[in-house]
Amino acid sequence: MLRLLSALVKIGLASLITGAVLSALNLSAAELLAEIGLTPDRVFEALQNGAAWAIPNIVLGSMVIVPIWFVTYLLRPPKN
Repeated sequence: MLRLLSALVKIGLASLITGAVLSALNLSAAELLAEIGLTPDRVFEALQNGAAWAIPNIVLGSMVIVPIWFVTYLLRPPKN
């Protein structure tokens, strides 16, 4: 858990520094997206489409994986 938290803090700090540098260079997210041919609306739409595809598949997969994990967890030998 500590490794995950540490990684998230590092990613957040790197993002903050990068954002500050880009802001100092008078660049915005909309300008960067326009350079690669995207608009904020298209990015948001792509994220929505991705979530609409992923969420039902995650739920369906968890209906198989969670019971298997639970039975495996119950049948493990005790540690001590």
